[in-house]
Amino acid sequence: MKLFLYISNMATKRNTLAGTKKGSSKSAKYFQSHPEAKAKKDAYNTDYHKSEDRKKYRAKLNKANRKAGTYGNKDGADMSHGKDGLKKEKQSKNRARNGRGGTKRLRS
Repeated sequence: MKLFLYISNMATKRNTLAGTKKGSSKSAKYFQSHPEAKAKKDAYNTDYHKSEDRKKYRAKLNKANRKAGTYGNKDGADMSHGKDGLKKEKQSKNRARNGRGGTKRLRS
């Protein structure tokens, strides 16, 4: 009985943030309204992310997160790629640095 209770408690420690938000960007709205396009994108992403290179890359970043003490504790910190290698940085700063997909065009 204790073993079952322990295992059932382990299942609740998964990422509680996954799948909780609906995107509001143009591409998110497009994929919400075009399920066939989303299925095609998901199939591509599955193949891409299961390649050996991506697995090694994710393992490297997870190792750095664990070493920095930010892995899975919801502290809002990320490992950022900089000129000096990986460093700890707020998620909002790290993920917002490149903007929403390129530079704004000047209207003529």
